[in-house]
Amino acid sequence: MVVADDQPVICAGFAALLAAQDGIEVTGTAANGRELMTLVAADPPDVALVDIRMPVLDGIEATRLITRDHPTRVLILTTFDLDAYVYDAIRAGASGFLLKDVTADRLVDGVRMIAEGSMLLGPTVSRRLVADFARGPRTSARVQVSEVLSPREYEVLLNLAQGRSNAEIADGLVISTETVKSHVAEVLRKLGLRDRIQAVVFAYENGLVRPGD
Repeated sequence: MVVADDQPVICAGFAALLAAQDGIEVTGTAANGRELMTLVAADPPDVALVDIRMPVLDGIEATRLITRDHPTRVLILTTFDLDAYVYDAIRAGASGFLLKDVTADRLVDGVRMIAEGSMLLGPTVSRRLVADFARGPRTSARVQVSEVLSPREYEVLLNLAQGRSNAEIADGLVISTETVKSHVAEVLRKLGLRDRIQAVVFAYENGLVRPGD
């Protein structure tokens, strides 16, 4: 993974902390978005921990370019969870966000979650995401999606859109968590989606679920 932050102490601290963890290798650090793009292009990491506000190229645009051209998942760092830029970063393709005052354990867990394909959204961003879709026009893709997904995969997509974890989906559908993981992978593959966050966005944009469901 790589770490990008224009504050040298924070950047070095996060990089050292993560590099000390089993199974996590930090391959580089960047002080701005342009340096980050150079690192990712040279050797795309599984995860990029990116400060949302950086000089030269900010975290939002860097996220958009990274997720467009590389398999790297982006975990955003921000100072406040009410930061208006957070929502834009999620729409640009970020897989989640953490506050800069995050605890060491939470940071490590967050990186591992993103690397495994999970999403990491705080309640404020989740509410903003839902509210945005509630205001916008809805189309119905129910028929088209049901032609692409199996009935079980469709159920899993609806559960993903409601923010349920693999364990919660498994309990609700009375299947194993391994089976859920397999269905999630197939949903993402068949719909051409990058991760669980894109699945949530897809479901709301196409009227498969509504706020409050």
